[in-house]
Parts: sequence; C-alpha cells; structure tokens
Amino acid sequence: MSLAGCNAANSGARCLARRFLPSSASSVILATSGPGEIRALALVGGIAIDSAIERPGGPLEPGDQVIGRIRAQVPAMAGAFVALPAGSADGFLPDTAGAAGLPEGSPLALRVIRGAQGGKGPRVARLEAAAEGPPRLLGRGPGAIERLAALHPEAAILVDRPGLSAGLPAEFRPRMTVGLGDEAQHAAEIWAALAEAEVHLPGGGRFSITPTPALVAIDADATSLTGERRGKKDAQLALNRRLIPAIARHIRLRHLSGAIVIDLAGLPQRQRPLLTEAFQAALANDPQKPRFLGFTGLGLAEIQRSRTHPPLHELLQGAYAEALAGLASLARAVVERPGESHALALSPALLGAIEGDTTARDQFRDRTGNYPALYADNAIEDRPHSWRLVTIV
Repeated sequence: MSLAGCNAANSGARCLARRFLPSSASSVILATSGPGEIRALALVGGIAIDSAIERPGGPLEPGDQVIGRIRAQVPAMAGAFVALPAGSADGFLPDTAGAAGLPEGSPLALRVIRGAQGGKGPRVARLEAAAEGPPRLLGRGPGAIERLAALHPEAAILVDRPGLSAGLPAEFRPRMTVGLGDEAQHAAEIWAALAEAEVHLPGGGRFSITPTPALVAIDADATSLTGERRGKKDAQLALNRRLIPAIARHIRLRHLSGAIVIDLAGLPQRQRPLLTEAFQAALANDPQKPRFLGFTGLGLAEIQRSRTHPPLHELLQGAYAEALAGLASLARAVVERPGESHALALSPALLGAIEGDTTARDQFRDRTGNYPALYADNAIEDRPHSWRLVTIV
C-alpha cells in the first residue's frame, strides 16, 4: 500500500490523498463495523467520494417506515407534528405530504424522507397503507452499504465481517469480499480526517468548515503561493480552481446541506465570478443536485443543497457517537485479550445514550459471546473522553 501526495504537513488523519486500490477495480466500497454501527466509504480512483453511517438501533433514517400519530396541526407551518416511535423526536408531516385535514390522534403509516438534523426532528411523508396501534417501527430503509452500492454500481465491496452481507440484497453479494487488509487502516484514517473541521490539500491550500444553526460556512486559505511564477491574480485563480473541486467533494462526502457559503482564497471580490463555471462543474455529479446560486455582495459563493441524511459532523459527535466508540473499544479488548475480564465505565450521559440501543448490545454479544459490562462513573463526566476501559482483576 503506497501513499502519494502526502507530506509531513498533511499526513495521517489530515491527508485524503490518492492511494492504490487493493484490486484492479477503479472504485471500491470499504465497510467497517462495530457493535451498533456500520460505516461505509466509496472511493473512486483512491479518493473518498461518498460516506454513509448506519446505526440499526439508533435514530430514524431516510427510507425507514413507521406508524405515527398526528400530535398537533400547525397551520402556520402548513403541516403537522407527528409522534414517532419511542426514542425519536416528533416528526414533521407537511400538508403536501399527507397532513392536510387529519385530526389530532390519527394513526398514519409514514416514510422518513429526511433524518433528524440541526436540532429538528425527522421529516416524514404519508404512505398509502392501513395504520393502527401505537407509534412503532415497521422497517428500516436501505443501510449504509446498500446506499453506496447503489450509487456506485461498478464498485467492489470490501467488508470487515462476514455477517455484513446477510442484510444486503442478493444482487450486491457477488461484488463482496470479506476482509479489508491494509485498507482497514486507510478507512480509519479517512474517518479520522472527516471528524476534523480543517482540510489540507497536498501541494498547498486548505479550507475549514464551520456549521452554524443557519448555514454552513467554508473558509478557503491559500496558505502559501511560494514557487508560483505566475502573477498574483493568475496564481490565486489557479489555486481556487484547485480548491473548488475539493470543497465540492467534501460537501458531498460530509453530507453538508441547506445554505452553504464559501469565502474563496485571496481573490478580489470583482474577480470571483470568473469561477462560476468551476463551481458548476464541481457540483454537477453530486446526486443531491446542489444549486450554485452565484456570489453575494460580499463575494461569498452560495450553494443550496437539499437536506436528506444528517451531516457527518452531527453523526460523529455527541454522547451516542462517543458511547458507540467506547463499546467498539470494549469489544476489541474482549476479543483480543480473552483471558481478561473487561468493563466500560461511562459518564452518566453516555450510559443513558447507549442504554436504549438493544441492537448494539445484541451485536456486542454476537461478537464476544457476552453482553457488555457497562457502568456509570460520575468522576469522568467532564473528561475529554467520557468513557474508559476497565480491566477487572
């Protein structure tokens, strides 16, 4: 396995440079798993293009089907809030998706069309099916591997465990190979990089991503134009033309959505419209069909991208994500050191976040032979990592 285009300034978790693939395939899907979670990456020519995270016992995701009940009609919002299965925030059902005229308390069969994100619950649409009884989950939608396999029909699929193929449609299984080899480390490096807000490009240039409640702000920086023999304007145009495809790729890879504004690197405001075609070309293959809206009066590039799956910065942070990371670490310890007894101490917030995920605990038992030993420890509430492994003597 070789790594090209990385150096001491951008190596390791901060470098998403091209790598050689483990087979002759030009595209590959790398699927890694832990108790309660599957992560998948689609690489084309060695470059990460798409990502997906599946948490079978976690929050509702697009494609899931549920029974819900109308909780309150909200004429001012042209829709209704809907009670969803236990553990989920209320969903929103627009009038145009089936809420119009329904009295409060009405049971409905629903499909999730947008996952909970930005502090708001899922958005749902009505299914033409009979509904009765309390809110409950009817079935999950496409999982992480299936979603990426459909987007990349020629990609080889590498999975870290044989059981990951069991839930996939039969047409995907001939493309699957069990075992990632050196690509397991590659996938880990990419996921670590995606947890960071700053992206460094080989050869110079970087940009930082800052989500806010109203929009996502991306700030590009030239870092250094040393070695450029062109004039300043041409050098800045060339740098931004190199940055724009990387920015567009990370918008797609990280599931950034809604209003996105980009402050380009160094280029005077009056010259920024010269990059309109570069933005349009960079966004053209995004399956979400984002729209490039032009430049604001301050010279900020504007992009509008529809919301579907939660952005990675929300999925990779928070008590639930950290608790799953702790559970995965505990599973590795149990498997790798079978002669010892291990437990996981968590802050009360993390323990509360994972207690409701019976799927994660069942998958832990399938991997290790026993359910996880978990307990709350108030002493680690404010530590940077709110869990720790404990070896029981």
